[in-house]
Amino acid sequence: MSNLISEETVAFVQGVMAEAQRVETPCGDGHMIWHVWGEGPPLALLHGGYGSWTHWIRNVLPLSRTFTVAAPDLPGLGESAAPPEPHTAEGLADIIVEGLDIVFRGHNGLHIAGFSFGGVLGGHVAAQLGNRVRTFTIVGSNGLGLVRQPTELRRLPKDASEAEALAVARHNLSALMIADPAKIDELAVYIQAQNAPRGRVKSRRFSRADTLARALPLIKARIDGIWGERDATAYPHLDDRARALRNVQPEARFEVLPRAGHWVQYEAADKFNPLLTDIAGRGTSASG
Repeated sequence: MSNLISEETVAFVQGVMAEAQRVETPCGDGHMIWHVWGEGPPLALLHGGYGSWTHWIRNVLPLSRTFTVAAPDLPGLGESAAPPEPHTAEGLADIIVEGLDIVFRGHNGLHIAGFSFGGVLGGHVAAQLGNRVRTFTIVGSNGLGLVRQPTELRRLPKDASEAEALAVARHNLSALMIADPAKIDELAVYIQAQNAPRGRVKSRRFSRADTLARALPLIKARIDGIWGERDATAYPHLDDRARALRNVQPEARFEVLPRAGHWVQYEAADKFNPLLTDIAGRGTSASG
């Protein structure tokens, strides 16, 4: 048990996970790990780079009141096994698609929301699944071939103490993930410190290219976007992101949550959860 993170914080994360059904699907020589909550239309939440399902810690239970929510650890991240080399967006998407077929057993009418790197991969997943996906919501993703601001992230030194690891996590949250320093709470620091060292798939090269832009024209689902107004990877160029989506689908919704940063679903969970429920819910009622 950590000396510097409270038992309450650790117990909160474990408690949310304990409410889920755990499902394992094939990934390389091992398994991709999924956590599934609730019942209703199927909603897959794909987390960001150097992350895990806990990027959605403030979203899974509220969203599970409306949807069957499946939040995996993406291949080579969190608890999931490393995928086969070489790592490509299409190859990683294949593994996720195979998992979705098992978790949702061939279900149509899927909703997918992808945060950051999860949105880059989610675009390729949605393209592969064609008409089986109703809505694809991009949350603060790059990979659109657009200008992005550099972020000064610190590496974790080898043999770092717990205090040093938490200090690096806090710095990187401030530099990249969360706009309001007051929102960088113990839970966020704990999640960041737990997730980052487990990242075995290097996501940045996907996000710095046009990996998502390549997939967008192939997607049959409705495409929408949710960004934090102060997203460190996009500010002050959010209009370019909106344009990139609307060039493909002129009717795309592009919602900007005021004062929130890149990790918008955490920092502004109270606004994000009803917004995603509305976006995906409209896709449900419109088609079925």
